[in-house]
Amino acid sequence: MVRELVPDAFWQRVAPLLPPPRPKKKPGRPRADDRAALEAIVFVLRSGIPWEMLPRKQFGLSGMTAWRRLEEWTRAGVWEELQARLLDELGLRGKVDLSRTSIDSSSVRALKRGLSRAQTRRIERRRVASIIFS
Repeated sequence: MVRELVPDAFWQRVAPLLPPPRPKKKPGRPRADDRAALEAIVFVLRSGIPWEMLPRKQFGLSGMTAWRRLEEWTRAGVWEELQARLLDELGLRGKVDLSRTSIDSSSVRALKRGLSRAQTRRIERRRVASIIFS
């Protein structure tokens, strides 16, 4: 069941994007396998279980290790690069449909600040806190 979470074709796309492991300063436990870490990450994200409940025997690493690896790869920009490459590949095949695309101000910064806001009129020497509750 575990190998079904990360098929070989997907692993071949992800593996080149992963940063090389940092050299160890102290001897200790060997680093967990990157593919096992990716399988654990996919399992937690798909199942919704807490990280600490990841079955260690099934994946060969703890939930905290999988979470740390997710953080490391996120900081390294692995997911953004993977998304860009997959979208480029789909675009070359003509499989990207932009007719249903939307943009949201919560994900795209408004650089020009939009139209200026109208100032609230002062009433009795103080500002109106809210027009709904006044």
